[in-house]
Amino acid sequence: MLWEERSSSRAFGFKVVCPGPDFAMLAKTVLSLGLWLQFAAGQDTPERGPQPSISTSEGDLLFLLDSSGSVSYYEFSKVKEFMWDLVRPFTFGPKDVQASIIHISTTPTMEFPFDRYQSSATLQQAIRDTQQLMGDTNTGKALSYAKEKLFSNEAGARPDVPKVLVWVTDGFSTDDISEPMQLLKDMGVTVFIVSTGRGNYLQLSAAASQPPEKHLHFVDVDDLPIITEELRDAIRDVIHANHLHAVDITSSSFRLVWPELLSQETGYYTIEYGPTDDLARKRTKQVSGAHTSLVLSNLAPETTYEVALIPESNIHYFPPQTTRVTTLAEGSKVRHLRFEDMGPNTLKASWDSADGKVLGYRVRCRRQIGPSSVLSVSPQIHSVLLTDLASGTTNKVCVKPVYKNQPGKRLCRMVHMQPATEAQGYKHRQRA
Repeated sequence: MLWEERSSSRAFGFKVVCPGPDFAMLAKTVLSLGLWLQFAAGQDTPERGPQPSISTSEGDLLFLLDSSGSVSYYEFSKVKEFMWDLVRPFTFGPKDVQASIIHISTTPTMEFPFDRYQSSATLQQAIRDTQQLMGDTNTGKALSYAKEKLFSNEAGARPDVPKVLVWVTDGFSTDDISEPMQLLKDMGVTVFIVSTGRGNYLQLSAAASQPPEKHLHFVDVDDLPIITEELRDAIRDVIHANHLHAVDITSSSFRLVWPELLSQETGYYTIEYGPTDDLARKRTKQVSGAHTSLVLSNLAPETTYEVALIPESNIHYFPPQTTRVTTLAEGSKVRHLRFEDMGPNTLKASWDSADGKVLGYRVRCRRQIGPSSVLSVSPQIHSVLLTDLASGTTNKVCVKPVYKNQPGKRLCRMVHMQPATEAQGYKHRQRA
């Protein structure tokens, strides 16, 4: 075996000539060491020629936009603003997110192919320039058209990347949507629905991906900014589902989730993590190849961690996956959100206080029927009255603490309002 040292202004490493059977394991070990050293040095990965690559954000995002005559010009403009804001933080490109728009009208029309706009700025401008077509609300026909385009090379779509459909609707369609929507979901498309009208909850909850409390939003067109952050996070979770990412982030822990690459028999995973500003405090854990998640605990609050997942196998080579995760401030989430009946169409929402120096609480109620509302209360108040909750509707209530330098984390519950009866009075059913 011959070791030949080399150096450059950007990185260092070794050229390895190793014809034996242990070459794959040795090469992987050298690459893993180099990965962590580059973390510490803050350098980009040196070029090593062709090799497998895993993007941290590949996905095809399709907006199904109601462009029919049932939508006013004002509503259409507000929806475009919502879409513009929703895509703002994403990175676009052939190895990242790609996006397109299909108009719902008499005949469905694709505004532009997925691969046309390769930056957030150009995509946002294209959304601004999108014009309403008018015509009939043939949503079923548009969904069938979307099924073709989401898997079409000619439309710029890519194979083997997550597919996300965001349907923004006023709740009305002139044709059937159930069959084409089910075909899309059967093909692996994740469906989010944003209803700005008084759509049928049972129909739309069946059309959206499950569970509906995560994939279905009822909101007045003027209140669309209220759901932007939540929907953006949910889309990001779908896009990241096939790559290393963090969920259940708290002030002292988070859960790492990654795709199934190995098995109990074919290898194990090494996880290396440490604070970005002090990588000398790097820690290492190992789990069997049967694992696809791991909770990292005893972490510092409000700290950014660099994390590397290194699949270890003598059979296959998988490149390391990396991510960066920031823990929350201490006590940045309220606890135990509860509801109490206060008469017809009225509930009292109560919660336990969050830890830390809370400046106040923001309570959002997204009604299935009627406008959404946002209430801000002082840190001493831990309950509010929610009114105008129509019987037979399902409404989403979220409470989030407000801090000076750290965003709080919302706690949400779905609440179903049942009709009153003379014998039972007015009841509600809470769903986590």
